[in-house]
Amino acid sequence: MAPRSPSDPVVTVLPTFSAGDRVFVKDETPPYHHRTPWYIKGRHGVVVEFIGTWVNSETRAHGSDGLPELPMYRVKFDQADLWTGYKESPTDKLWIDLYEHWLIPA
Repeated sequence: MAPRSPSDPVVTVLPTFSAGDRVFVKDETPPYHHRTPWYIKGRHGVVVEFIGTWVNSETRAHGSDGLPELPMYRVKFDQADLWTGYKESPTDKLWIDLYEHWLIPA
């Protein structure tokens, strides 16, 4: 597939979430490439920021153009909520970038 040309139209979807919104990550395992790691599926987090719209790598990996571009968010999770028996600081966080279609309002 040829890279997108600067003259190609870019279609984007407007963001749904704002910084501070609590979200839940869908607990799904699609039969295709996806960016969402297993250890945050089914977990609650908090949106840190909207980081823009991006080509959908989950569809682009299979020959699509990845459009429309999708909203992506930086979301933080408490490490203690992710790992059973987590013994480090209770204030430790994991920040990860997630496409909006993985998130549900919590």
